[in-house]
Amino acid sequence: MSTPVWEGRLRRTLVSETDEPLLVLAAGAAGTGKSHLVSRLAALPEAAHAEVRTWVCGEGRPVPELVGDGPALLLVDDLHRADAAELGALRRLLEQPRPPLATVLLYRPEELPRPGLPLGTRPVRYPRELLVLEHRIPSWTAEQVQRAAVNALGERCVPEAVGRLHEQSGGVAQVVVDLLAVLREGDLPRYTAADVDSAGVPVRLAELALGRASSLPEPGRTVVWAAAVLGEPVTREELLAVAAGAVPRRAPGGTAGERAGRIRALDDALVAALAAAVLTECPGRRYGLFVPLAARAVRRVLPGPVRQELHARAADVLVRRQPVPWTALAGHRREAGRIRAWLRAVERAAALATGAGDHQQAITLLEQALASPDIPRDARAELAPLLADIAVNGLRSDQTVEVLSQIVEDESLPAVLRGEVRLDLGLLLCNQVGMGGSGWTELERAAAELRSERPGLSARAMSALAMPYWPGSSIDVHRAWLESAAVAAEDSGDEVVRTAVRANRAGLAMSCGDPEGWEMLTSLPTDHPDPGIRRHAARGLCNAADSAVWLGHLEGAEDLLREGLELSARSGAPYTEHTALGARLLLEWFTGRWAHLAERCEEFVAATADMPVISADARMVRGMLALSQGDWGAALSWLAGPDASSAEHAAAPLAAATSGALVRLALARQDLPAAAEESRNAWNKAAAKGVWVWTAELVPWAVEAVARTGDTAGAQAMLEELTSGLAGVDAPSATAAAGWGRAVLAEVEGRLPDAESLYREASAVFARAPRPYAQALTAEGAARCALESLAAGGREAAGLQTGAGVDAARATAELADCATRFTELGAVWDAARARAELRRRQPAREGRPPGRPAYGGLLSPREGEVAELASAGLTNKEIAATLHLSPRTVEQHVARAMRKLGTPSRQELAERREAAGPEAPERMATTPIGADGAE
Repeated sequence: MSTPVWEGRLRRTLVSETDEPLLVLAAGAAGTGKSHLVSRLAALPEAAHAEVRTWVCGEGRPVPELVGDGPALLLVDDLHRADAAELGALRRLLEQPRPPLATVLLYRPEELPRPGLPLGTRPVRYPRELLVLEHRIPSWTAEQVQRAAVNALGERCVPEAVGRLHEQSGGVAQVVVDLLAVLREGDLPRYTAADVDSAGVPVRLAELALGRASSLPEPGRTVVWAAAVLGEPVTREELLAVAAGAVPRRAPGGTAGERAGRIRALDDALVAALAAAVLTECPGRRYGLFVPLAARAVRRVLPGPVRQELHARAADVLVRRQPVPWTALAGHRREAGRIRAWLRAVERAAALATGAGDHQQAITLLEQALASPDIPRDARAELAPLLADIAVNGLRSDQTVEVLSQIVEDESLPAVLRGEVRLDLGLLLCNQVGMGGSGWTELERAAAELRSERPGLSARAMSALAMPYWPGSSIDVHRAWLESAAVAAEDSGDEVVRTAVRANRAGLAMSCGDPEGWEMLTSLPTDHPDPGIRRHAARGLCNAADSAVWLGHLEGAEDLLREGLELSARSGAPYTEHTALGARLLLEWFTGRWAHLAERCEEFVAATADMPVISADARMVRGMLALSQGDWGAALSWLAGPDASSAEHAAAPLAAATSGALVRLALARQDLPAAAEESRNAWNKAAAKGVWVWTAELVPWAVEAVARTGDTAGAQAMLEELTSGLAGVDAPSATAAAGWGRAVLAEVEGRLPDAESLYREASAVFARAPRPYAQALTAEGAARCALESLAAGGREAAGLQTGAGVDAARATAELADCATRFTELGAVWDAARARAELRRRQPAREGRPPGRPAYGGLLSPREGEVAELASAGLTNKEIAATLHLSPRTVEQHVARAMRKLGTPSRQELAERREAAGPEAPERMATTPIGADGAE
């Protein structure tokens, strides 16, 4: 932010760059930070050698005397409170200022005795040499409010909460600070707009607003009451109509002159309220409270009958606006006690919000209505299905689940209505809340309740039960539900329902790797004029995109995501859109687009924190990134922490992939029993589901864990079961993973030439996908086996067995290439492991001087690797296992790195290493393997 002109001039005065005295008239409304400005100016570097005096008007103290003849700064606060004597003293000082003197007068313009005249009505005789400047202390911008929120609450304030803070405070600094202080006391994991609303009105603001209002005569107070009840800037005509009731053309018992007199009196009252700074003029010739939040303080002191009458008048005024503000009108009608009219307005407002794509606004309105004890039973029956339908297409709300759960237990409602609501409740529980078991039960009950009278809705319930993602049921159960859904859909004659079933049939086929699934997608009516049909088509495309990612058809997934996201946005389906955005993060992980992927995952998790099903993709990807980077504590937190989906509720493909990552983490930590237990549990769940294409991310790690316990027969049985399950399916990732698993088993059993060949075959498939991380891991395995085979028996023996052997130079080059690819991806741990394997296999260069090379104050390549892994959170033992070093050697490297970088903390190693400049990373990248000396 650039320095204001007046401040730059003030600084030059304080360092005697100019002899001309300076006067700054700084105006700021109450709470905007005048006192803070005084403190900041007094602490300017240029003021350090100047004579600085501060004075607060209205405290009975004389104006401070300036004793020296050098640069001086006089800061006068609360000028609006100055009495006649204080103003006279200040005027005399300003009329005969001595150079170099800078004077800053700060005041509230709304509280001046004479508006616009901070020094009184008689003009001040400013001398010719005095430079007089004005400064208006502005309210905080949204960015400044956001920075204040971060300083007070960290990153726990969601963007909507920051927006509400700025809106309700009007950007008044003191109000923002007071609200943040209240929020901080709550110590919540995250703060929403609702939390800002529940913080109430700060005491300072309430007392200021009520004090100013009470100083007005009765007509002025009435105008303020009307503005508070309206709660938004309104026109003069609207405000005065609410204040005293609309003035009719022929007021009963009144003459034209009396009517004109009433209007003049109201205008005078408005002027008085503006002069007292209770109301302020807003853009567009509108009027409202000086701080929006102050309206709540005024409303809460109004007597109930007065408040109710004002709300009724507000409703009568707003209904005449074009377009009608249905949301605001609903609120006024409710407060006025007009229940039926309120519910009609709620329904209109919800419909408009849904049409505009603001499903959350519609959900909030309907939730509030249905949660009210005032709502009649028949109205509840009308609004409940509307809420349920919007909630399924929108985003999750805990209150929606609570309201719908209460409605389906109301035995007084018709069974068909309860079944309709139960259907949407089941979808909400399964799709958004992450309670698949409870949601499944509700969907089964809904299918039964609706089958005879509402076959179309029953078909929707059955169709949802056909989707195989939910844990607990086998693929055969899902297929049976799909066939039942198809029959019910035909019975209904409803094309929307038929489309829903058609989309799920394509989704089921794609999930299982059925080659016919792609053809089924082409029949989805993406250009149909009915938005309900388009929404189901969009859902089918987005679900298919997710399946294509898991299958390994990554280019096809890109195309489906692009089309599905566009159709979801065009059809008003934010839930579907968010599921596709989660799938896109998974696709970026597989395809190696890792730049800033961690940040994108964290942002997505924050935006969908209340929807664990939607955020699950991002959590898993973030956990796998942390694992590849060696940040194993973070990996465990993201994959299996308290906010992650539980194994009982997680979608089947995510559950299998997450288990694969957890098995790999346990293997890396050399916790073989935990790795084997997680492997067997995850494999049993996958077998019970029967969708074998979803085991691609589990297979190699589960086979390794089980085989390394000595149960090679069990590992072989897993591979045979997988091979059988993949017969006839089109699933490149699972097929490659099966080969990867066979390679792992061969390596554990010591069949190194076989393992090398199988690793290479899997690597070639991953290269075509493309899946660079999996390709590098399998290529690393092939090179490792080749080098081990050569070391064990020589190249000739390896070649005679399989013909796949390569010479040591080629295998070493391949392993070095893997280390480079890991580094380019950002897989710090994998790169360190590959480089350590290279050092273990490759002898030191001939001709290298004996002893350890001297690096001076720079980190050696080995120290750099150790520092990177240590800062990520690995223990010395875990680093030793990764780099093939002893724990004692690792301890020494860590100590040297900390000493060279000047940090007492392992966690600060990476940060200090980056701050030290590029020398260490470059040395690591270019120093030949083996040049670091014996360990």
